[in-house]
Amino acid sequence: MDATVDFIDAYDVVVVGAGHAGCESALAAARLGCRTLLLTLNLDKIAWQPCNPAVGGPAKSQLVHEVDALGGEM
Repeated sequence: MDATVDFIDAYDVVVVGAGHAGCESALAAARLGCRTLLLTLNLDKIAWQPCNPAVGGPAKSQLVHEVDALGGEM
């Protein structure tokens, strides 16, 4: 069988990039029961930095509570 067809049939969701958004996307898909593949170039850098490293102070506390309430990971 063609390897491409095997790959397409193996996963429901493929997430390219394991930054914070990619990890959240993969987690959400997996929690919904999707067969999920998360791809990254460097396993040592998964969810390494947020897209906006300036988030901090009281806003970060609010953000953490909202992410937690929605079942997310930080």
